[in-house]
Amino acid sequence: MYITITPQKLGGNYSQSSGDFVGYLEKENEGLEPSEMEDFFNQYDDQISAEEVVKEIDGNAAKLKKTEPKFYSITVSPSKYELNRLQNSSEDLKRYTRELMKDYVASFNREINGRPIRIEDIKYYAKIEHQRSFKGTDWQIKENQPYATQILQLKNEIRQLKAQSREGEIKSLQRGISKLEREAPHQQDGKRIVQGMPKSGKQSHIHIIVSRKDASNTFSLSPGSKHKASEVEMHGKKVKRGFDRDGFFQRAEKTFDKTFGYQRNFAETYKARKDFIKNPKAYFASLMKLPTNEKAIAFKMIKESGVPMLPSIPVSQAQLAMKAFNRLRRGVEVAIKSSSIGI
Repeated sequence: MYITITPQKLGGNYSQSSGDFVGYLEKENEGLEPSEMEDFFNQYDDQISAEEVVKEIDGNAAKLKKTEPKFYSITVSPSKYELNRLQNSSEDLKRYTRELMKDYVASFNREINGRPIRIEDIKYYAKIEHQRSFKGTDWQIKENQPYATQILQLKNEIRQLKAQSREGEIKSLQRGISKLEREAPHQQDGKRIVQGMPKSGKQSHIHIIVSRKDASNTFSLSPGSKHKASEVEMHGKKVKRGFDRDGFFQRAEKTFDKTFGYQRNFAETYKARKDFIKNPKAYFASLMKLPTNEKAIAFKMIKESGVPMLPSIPVSQAQLAMKAFNRLRRGVEVAIKSSSIGI
């Protein structure tokens, strides 16, 4: 389960309205019959139009400055293992979203009118998508890039040679391109993975747009707060503030597991991924203590997702982690190959 929380993009080519973002989320509906489209939904309604979403989000930004985000975007990306646990991806993910947003409000260290924040205090809209494409930031694209660069150079040379009718040399370069296409380390359906290529397999995920202001358009609720949980004195009164992101991510996993009876492997826990970055030695020590079958699954998951599992790992720690990973992986490859578990 990968969850990201990002603020509305301001300035540049982005408007103050949520219209651009909502329009982006509507792209998957293009060309589909009405019965095949995915509608926006919230805690209480299933069929909400894009126009209503824009109207409600844009109209719920009282007293916010032009430089402050009016909404936040939460993207929830279950793994293929988690998706395989679902019976009906759309309906199951809607049900999960509604439970997830209860975890969201529980992660605020705030009160409204002297009581904890409740689900009816927030204004959010969500949408299920079933397709994904490879982006330039994906590790498969990055590792294929040297081959892509060479292929582009050869194609440029071919264009120059065509103007000179040098067919013999052109054929030689075309063979070189074919060789590079085959040798690129990451392939899908027999083709080199390139930016913009649709990803195969189950790709269902959730986009959530949540207003910065509460449903009454009175209080500011920012999941981007740097304050995890604290109190400050304002106008002579102590006021709670902050949002516990770690707590939210951990609650999100537990809610998924409880809702769908999912048995989460160590390698796909938020805590494990965080330890991988903060303390690689502890991470691999925990990994090696797993029972053989669980260890086999863990290494299969790690290999599929690519190591490092999260971006922005300090170079020294990344090198340490990779060295330990390669050393330890050799010791469990036999378990991976001989495992009879259906993975």
